[in-house]
Amino acid sequence: MAVAERAPQTAQDRLPTLFISHGSPMHALEGGAAGRSWARLAKQLPLPRALLMVSAHWETERPALTAAAQPETIHDFYGFPEPLYRIRYPAPGAPALAARVRSLLEQAGFEVERDATRGLDHGAWAPLLHMYPQASVPVVQLSVQTELGAAHHLALGRTLRPLAAEGVVVVGSGHMTHNLRDRIPGGEAAQPLAYAREFRDWIDARVLTRDLDALVGYRAQAPHARRAHPSEEHFLPLFVALGAAAESYRAERVHQGIESGALAMDSYRFEPA
Repeated sequence: MAVAERAPQTAQDRLPTLFISHGSPMHALEGGAAGRSWARLAKQLPLPRALLMVSAHWETERPALTAAAQPETIHDFYGFPEPLYRIRYPAPGAPALAARVRSLLEQAGFEVERDATRGLDHGAWAPLLHMYPQASVPVVQLSVQTELGAAHHLALGRTLRPLAAEGVVVVGSGHMTHNLRDRIPGGEAAQPLAYAREFRDWIDARVLTRDLDALVGYRAQAPHARRAHPSEEHFLPLFVALGAAAESYRAERVHQGIESGALAMDSYRFEPA
């Protein structure tokens, strides 16, 4: 695994874990407030040795890891402006990190697959364009298992806790709310729908107080949960980030906002307390 120019000072230093609401692929071209917040966030962190990106846009039956030395840029969307399809994010892969993550997961009893050909989807590269525009930090992706729910992904994240002391930032890339049928034209200027705001605020209160039991049970407890997430794949990366964080994490909401009425863009940084 290539090592970036700067790393935590000692092996005992723990890096934070992150959850990012990655928004539309158009953020790659027009970052807006979310893109500016991602850039600020990266500047506040020590430069990691590598990134483990858990993207909502890679769904598999069991955990899978990218293992390519030079992953391709996947344009996993259609109907967008042509310049978006010309974007390449040529970050190196990190086969050694993929092997380390696989070892951690297998020791915890997870069955893990390795994919030597898959590249980076827009859930990974769109925010990374703003965070690390030089594409110098190695990246590995870890898939989500949508049918297995929140508790599975929290356990998956807890298995990854050692990485924070090894110079690796675990990034969950999904969405605080994700109901594309409810989108309203207007982007950031559209009036937020009440249900999206109420769901976002319920989640935020429990993230800040580390009420993981309530969060895992959000489907039954949170207001408007099934409307906020008709399917769970965009919410599950949050649980990986929470699980990978320190036991007594300190949460900071580094960005909030609701785009197109229904798409809450909240992002978090989970620091060791």
